[in-house]
Amino acid sequence: MKLGPHLRRIGNDIVAAYLIVTDDGVTVIDAGLPGHWPELISELAEVGRSVADVRGVVLTHGDSDHIGFAERLRRDHGVPVHVHAADAARARGETKTKPSWGKVRVGAIGRFLWYASSKGGLRTTYLTEVHEMTDGQVLDLPGSPRVIGLPGHSPGSVAIHVPVADAVFVGDALTTRHVLTGEHGPQPAPFTDDPAQAATSLERLAELDVTWVLPGHGAPWDGGTAAIVRRISERAS
Repeated sequence: MKLGPHLRRIGNDIVAAYLIVTDDGVTVIDAGLPGHWPELISELAEVGRSVADVRGVVLTHGDSDHIGFAERLRRDHGVPVHVHAADAARARGETKTKPSWGKVRVGAIGRFLWYASSKGGLRTTYLTEVHEMTDGQVLDLPGSPRVIGLPGHSPGSVAIHVPVADAVFVGDALTTRHVLTGEHGPQPAPFTDDPAQAATSLERLAELDVTWVLPGHGAPWDGGTAAIVRRISERAS
């Protein structure tokens, strides 16, 4: 799905991953679910590219529905996978957390689980090797992605700012479609380790002058960072 000249999305509003496409190659932001692989290949072909053009994967955090095909790219095609140091063990499957679910609607969680299972999400392939990144780092990858630490959802949760795409990728730092309730609109994401810390971290996004705010779950937001942070803050109060 084309969002802009340098910006593509694969997956859907339930689980999404993104591509940054430049003359220097392709950067993958998050890797969705394992079954998104055919969509990755199709989206690359649509812009005249192939897996050989992928220069790196950047993960917003280490949860299973964001690392989907990352190990396949690393193992079979030599693509480096970058994740914040605080989530490296999580991406390798060495540590896990079980935060409370909160409110659940049967239909919404049923749709999420059905979609995840249809895309191979019930069997996670963890990373065996990662490149650790830090807050403020600019990666030597197409689009020059900059890492913005947003701890809370997980210790190593980050946003990825890519100026050429006029976008910031936020993973589960926020959501525009709650996977457990099906409710649409900007709101805190579920399965968050430390909700209070996550809310505080969001203030860092308001400082950016960016049009696209792109979550791992929910519709893309093109109303700017300040507006979405304000909406979430108003909802919380």
